[in-house]
Amino acid sequence: MLKKLVSTLPKAELHMHIEGSLEPEMMFRLAQRNQIELPYPDVDSIRRAYQFDCLQDFLDLYYQGMSVLQTEQDYHDLAWAYLQKCHEQNVVHTEIFFDPQGHTCRGVTFETVMNGLCAALDKAGNELGITHRLIMCFLRHLEEDDAFSTLEMSEPWRERITGIGLDSSELGHPPSKFKRVFERAADMGFRRVAHAGEEGPPEYVQEALELLKVHRVDHGNRSLESRNLVERLAASRMPMTVCPQSNLRLAVVKDMRDHPIRDMLNAGLNASIHSDDPAYFGGYINENFYALIDAIDLTSNEIMQLVKNGFKSSFLPREDIQRHLAAVDTVMDKIL
Repeated sequence: MLKKLVSTLPKAELHMHIEGSLEPEMMFRLAQRNQIELPYPDVDSIRRAYQFDCLQDFLDLYYQGMSVLQTEQDYHDLAWAYLQKCHEQNVVHTEIFFDPQGHTCRGVTFETVMNGLCAALDKAGNELGITHRLIMCFLRHLEEDDAFSTLEMSEPWRERITGIGLDSSELGHPPSKFKRVFERAADMGFRRVAHAGEEGPPEYVQEALELLKVHRVDHGNRSLESRNLVERLAASRMPMTVCPQSNLRLAVVKDMRDHPIRDMLNAGLNASIHSDDPAYFGGYINENFYALIDAIDLTSNEIMQLVKNGFKSSFLPREDIQRHLAAVDTVMDKIL
C-alpha cells in the first residue's frame, strides 16, 4: 500500500545530477556513437564498475562517464531518458543539476551542453507536462577563478538557468572557498544551493548558510551533530534535499536502518527525498522512498510530509506550489 502511495503521488525532484543519470547501457552506446574508447569491453563490465563504496571512487567513475557526452544529441538523449523516467515515476517537476566544468574542460562548448539539455526539457514540458528548473553547479575541487569563468559563460543563458550550486569532493573544499563567486551570482539574480554536511562537518553547513546565503542545503545529514545548527535550520525552515540511496552507497550511513531522515523530521527540519545520481546509486526517486519504507517503516504521514516538503522547497511560483500540494492531498484521500 505504501509503495503504491509513493508511486501514485505527484512529486518534485530537487537534487538530481543529470550526469548521474547516465545508465551503463547509454554510456556504452554513446561511447560507440562517438568512437570513445572506454576501459570496459561491454555493458556488464560497466555495471560492475558501478559498485563502489566511497565518494572519491564514485567521482572518478562519474567523470570518466562524462567523456562519452560530446554532442547536442548526446545531452538531449541523456536528459530525455531521465525525463521519461520522471514521467514513469510521477515526478511532475524537476530541478536538475548540471556540471558545465566537467564538459568545457574537455572542449565541449557551454552552448552544446545547453542546447541539448534545453531541447529535451522543452520536449518534456510539451509532451509530458513536466516543469523544470536548471541549476548550474561549480566543481568545488577546482579553483574559484574557474567558477567565475563558468559564471561568465552562463550569462547568455540567464533566462534558462535558475540557480547555481556547489558539488564534487566536499572535504578540504569548504563553502567559504566560493564566497565571492556566490556573491556575484546573487547580484545576477541566481538562486543559490550548495552540497554541505554530507562528508563535511556541520561547520560546512553553517558556512553555506552564512557565507553563500543558500536557499537550500543539499544533503546536510551531519547537521544533526550540532544542536544549535539543527535549531537554526528548523526555525528558518531551510530546505534540505536528502538522498538515502546515495547516503548508503557512499557510506554516509552504514545501513539504511540507520538513516536519519526520521530524526530530521522529528527535529522539525524541512527535509525532502531525492535520488542524487540514480544510475550510480541504484534507484530513482521512488526507489529511494521504497528503501526507507523497507528499512525504517516510513509511514504514510511521513511520506506525505516529505513529498509536500519537496514542492514547498522548489523554486516554483507560489501558486504552482499550492496547486501541487492540493494534488497531493487529492491522491492521499483516494488511496488512504
